[in-house]
Amino acid sequence: MDPGVPIQTAETKIVATVDSDFVWMLQDPQTVHRGLRLPPGGIDDRPILEHVRAIAAGLREQDYNATWMMVSGGEVVGLCGYHHPPSAEGDVEIGYNVAPTRQGRGHATRAVAAIIAIAKSAPSVNAVLASTPVENIASQRVLERNGFAKVGERADPEDGQLILWRINTTENPVEAHGPRCQDVDHTTTGSSR
Repeated sequence: MDPGVPIQTAETKIVATVDSDFVWMLQDPQTVHRGLRLPPGGIDDRPILEHVRAIAAGLREQDYNATWMMVSGGEVVGLCGYHHPPSAEGDVEIGYNVAPTRQGRGHATRAVAAIIAIAKSAPSVNAVLASTPVENIASQRVLERNGFAKVGERADPEDGQLILWRINTTENPVEAHGPRCQDVDHTTTGSSR
């Protein structure tokens, strides 16, 4: 699977981010950008968007583009992606968030399914990891629906007690590459409905 092609599952697709997407979300959210609009209230608070932007920039610096916008009906409904390139063991940790006004519609479940499909196509990825606060039942259901297994818990100073999750993507050994920036299509084609 080419990680550069927007991945569409049911009514949600994921589209690779570029820095101008974050500039738009942070500075000019009322306009249309790349044929997309934002929901009322935007995707998330400014500090979170800035944090995700920094993660995306760090990934691109390491020759990875693994941060995506969740798009449904021509609207960016959330963000998702890797926290880092695959480790030497082939593990990637993912994160995802849906705009408050667009939660409960299956967007995160479909976006995580698309991320897993990308990870399965990357020879350097053996497993996808995630963590959820113990009280975030909705996020736990997203992972369960996508076949993740609980593998432990840990305490986090900011987020409290977390459940750790894992899904294996391959039985093959780690190889030397994954979804590279030069392989990613940075365009989108409007509505997914």
